[in-house]
Amino acid sequence: MWARIVLALLVPCVALFSQAPSAQMSAPDVNQMCARVTQLMEAGYVAIAALKVSASAIVDTVKQSCTELQLRPATGQPTYAVFMNLRVYLDLYDAIPKPYPFPEVARDQVREVRDAAARLDAHFRALLDSKDADLRSADRDNTARFREDNSLLQAPRANTRRVVLLGDSITNLWRLNEYFPQEDFVNRGINGQLTGQLLTRMKSDVVDLRPTAVVVQGGTFDLTRDVAAGAIQNNYQLMADIAKANNIKVIFASVLPVNDYHAAENPTNQRTVSRPPAQIRALNDWLKTFCAQRGYVYLDYFSVLVDDKGFLMEDVSDDGLHPNAKGYRLMAPLLAKAVDLSTRPPIAAPKPVPVAPKPGSSSKPSKSQ
Repeated sequence: MWARIVLALLVPCVALFSQAPSAQMSAPDVNQMCARVTQLMEAGYVAIAALKVSASAIVDTVKQSCTELQLRPATGQPTYAVFMNLRVYLDLYDAIPKPYPFPEVARDQVREVRDAAARLDAHFRALLDSKDADLRSADRDNTARFREDNSLLQAPRANTRRVVLLGDSITNLWRLNEYFPQEDFVNRGINGQLTGQLLTRMKSDVVDLRPTAVVVQGGTFDLTRDVAAGAIQNNYQLMADIAKANNIKVIFASVLPVNDYHAAENPTNQRTVSRPPAQIRALNDWLKTFCAQRGYVYLDYFSVLVDDKGFLMEDVSDDGLHPNAKGYRLMAPLLAKAVDLSTRPPIAAPKPVPVAPKPGSSSKPSKSQ
């Protein structure tokens, strides 16, 4: 009877370990492995009844850590928790007496769990190496990303306005030439960047391009990394100071809302846990006030893209974070208006018109006056 139950777990599927993959796995592969090992661990209860008493808490911990990995892929702590608990499970499995004869299908299952533990161990070590490489990198903020593009960029044309869009993946994914074919808009977005990294790139990717204005869009990845609000604000202020010192107009874009509407399609699309809507609103409120105090244009994407529940409208994004074509179509006129407001010449105050004295009146004040 039990064999029929566990055989259902062995339906042919894409083998995770049949080839020699690179040490660091992709987020979908990690999620697939998590689902598989929890199935296999619970299937072990059928072959060894005593295992359920000893290992149920371990399996629950693995499930919890796998849920964390769905929300924050490539995070070291839950990855470590999964493979260490797999090891504990295997130690218990080896220590508990087995029934005789012990089914071969059960042996195959535990071999797969051992393979998963070894695979996750290698993945975790690769994560550590990757993080260490990032810390040791001579260019942690990717200032060289656009070095060649910048060198090939022509100087701004006379009587035109060059506008640099400095930001993260929300900027990077925007095909500006399709929306603004007649404008000299330069896209300098890099996926996943924090405001501190945008600050580092101000010289190479903004000032050196001699733009009329810069549109800064960031902050959403700071929230996922739990960067302190004060640090984010300092980064905005320093970027503004650099732009002002170089006679560049500043436009600060709001942080976009997020949603979880697409989480059923992919667990990584659950966005509100790592980007709480209350924190997004608080950052935008500060940014709006900062712009008003300094006389900068505040580009309010948030108000146009948010729904009545306070989330990113479902149909303007396919993953709950990045705009799709409809989202960018809604954003485009807001960007155009903000650039116009920031770069148009100031309206000169009208000169007072002298009033001619009435006939018979004297321009000298009377004694009574």
